[in-house]
Amino acid sequence: MRTLNLGILAHIDAGKTSLTERLLHAAGVIDEIGSVDDGSTQTDSLALERQRGITIKSAVVSFAIDDTTVNLIDTPGHPDFIAEVERVLSVLDGAVMVVSAVEGVQAQTRVLMRALRRLRIPTLVFVNKIDRRGARYEHSLRGIAEKLAPAAIAMGTADGMGASGARFTPYDRTDARFTARLAELLADHDDALLAAYVEGDGAVPYDRLRAQLAAQTGRALVHPVYFGSAITGAGVDALTAGIRELLPAAEGDADGPVSGTVFKVERGAAGEKIAYVRMFSGTVRTRDRVPFGEGGEADGGGREGKVTAISVFEHGSAVRRASVAAGRIGRLWGLADVRIGDPVGESPAPAARHGYFAPPTLETVVVPSGPADRGELHLALTQLAEQDPLINLRQDDIRKEVSVSLYGEVQKEVIQATLADDFGIDVTFRETTTICVERPAGSGSAFEIIDKEPNPFLATVGLRVDPAPVGSGVAFRLEVELGSMPYAFFKAVEETVRTTLQQGLHGWQVPDCTVTMTHSGYWPRQSHAHGTFDKSMSSTAGDFRNLTPLVLMDALRRAGTTVCEPVHRFRIEGLPSDALGSLLPLLARLRAVPGAPAAHGSSSYTLEGDIPAAHVHGLQLQLPTLTSGEGVLESAFDRYEPVRGTPPERPRTDHDPLNRDEYLLRVVRRVV
Repeated sequence: MRTLNLGILAHIDAGKTSLTERLLHAAGVIDEIGSVDDGSTQTDSLALERQRGITIKSAVVSFAIDDTTVNLIDTPGHPDFIAEVERVLSVLDGAVMVVSAVEGVQAQTRVLMRALRRLRIPTLVFVNKIDRRGARYEHSLRGIAEKLAPAAIAMGTADGMGASGARFTPYDRTDARFTARLAELLADHDDALLAAYVEGDGAVPYDRLRAQLAAQTGRALVHPVYFGSAITGAGVDALTAGIRELLPAAEGDADGPVSGTVFKVERGAAGEKIAYVRMFSGTVRTRDRVPFGEGGEADGGGREGKVTAISVFEHGSAVRRASVAAGRIGRLWGLADVRIGDPVGESPAPAARHGYFAPPTLETVVVPSGPADRGELHLALTQLAEQDPLINLRQDDIRKEVSVSLYGEVQKEVIQATLADDFGIDVTFRETTTICVERPAGSGSAFEIIDKEPNPFLATVGLRVDPAPVGSGVAFRLEVELGSMPYAFFKAVEETVRTTLQQGLHGWQVPDCTVTMTHSGYWPRQSHAHGTFDKSMSSTAGDFRNLTPLVLMDALRRAGTTVCEPVHRFRIEGLPSDALGSLLPLLARLRAVPGAPAAHGSSSYTLEGDIPAAHVHGLQLQLPTLTSGEGVLESAFDRYEPVRGTPPERPRTDHDPLNRDEYLLRVVRRVV
């Protein structure tokens, strides 16, 4: 059997989960189609998902199409849960992008499709809800071509749009207009086909066109478009045939070295961790000891665990099996320290598929209803962070507070409900604030020499901080010889540099810079005459870990930093002409920078511009009133820009190296 790991993606309410139900029903996996509104769908299993009628966590379910086993992954459509989608991208062989025939291409549709095209994930488009009033065929196709993928081609025609009897009729070899359009589209990426098309006066064998369509779809060059209704089932058979014919199956050698990726972690009834692993190579068997994670102990890498149980997805459910092989998705028990994103065995190339959506730009403090719940709250949030690493816990030991990162207000509601339902902890939240970053304004250097005041540690560390291009991350380099001291000491400095840069001069993370080690020195291991080790005369990795923050922050202080806030690119469509006069002053108050309005006819405009992330929610709240409900806002993170005026300060956590005296009181120091 072939295996296809298929993602279903869409803007919220486009009908993604309903389509999943229809596909499962058509494959004979379920007898009755569940309802999102009734909370009876297969993939929305969380109580909160059923209550709210939205997908919060990705879910896997399996069905068969002829000789192909499809592992279908249903993903959230709400932008607050984009982290779930990002993790799924790393395991997909193909995708179906669901677009509403009524609303057309929406904000989240664009964000998702950009990521799919950037990653070259083969993608079919399914235009859903053709049975709903307001459904439009040509308008939907035009929106897909203009906003999603220029190389999109309709695979059939829809009749009776907007009525319950709407149906989809696939094109075939007898439709001359379709074959001509298909040949022209495919010839753009195939010189041999272009030559055959020209020499044959447009006549190319249909079987060759279909074969080339599958090949180019598999390379994400072309995106076939199907129309239908997940509710009535119209067009679903054609989509199913397209999934089987046009999307490539999983590849991988079951006898090769073990290589997989953990894309989801959940806890079982007994609290045990269950890792969802996509296997790219090799086979994992029960009782195998497998390595997972990367790097050294400081970053949690280099771990190993014994697999105690395995289940794979077959015909709609997860069933226990003795092994999981390349190409398949398995659930693994026994890997107690596993984290989302960990490679299992060798690191697979698709691991590079992470990081294509913006990080969270909001933050809030979680406050337990009772002070006695603080310890339980931290433990519960730690478990939630295992399932969603971008929650990004930040513990303030001085104020005894825990902060979490957010994409939006809905995510806050989900965290609150989960803590109450699953852990019995009632919480409230402080006001949501924006997460800024700091960028070095210039270059700065500092060093401290062993056995010289004011350095109390048995280590010599010199560091230079230089600006780096946006998005390049933190780079650590050496201007000293690698053999000048034990490698473990260099490793301790590098790891501490990365940890320390989580808080810059104003308390914000410093994400992009180059740190160069310019000085190094240590005292070799010393022993007394009777052979006992004298710690007071010998350098250890702890000396370098304790000294590095002081030197680094001194260098950063000399370089200076600029605090930058997240900025969104916004687009307002359907803006009535009489609303411009009241909208522009609002945008000015929100520190937005709009462009020139683009007229559509005599009474409607489109307005694009930039707005600080901190004010997007305010615009969302006031836009419906100002535009009588006609204005539609799209907004997505675009970049960071320097804050105008006084830069905001972020409360600093414990072990703050900016205050040398307090820092030295809190760390285990070695006085020479």
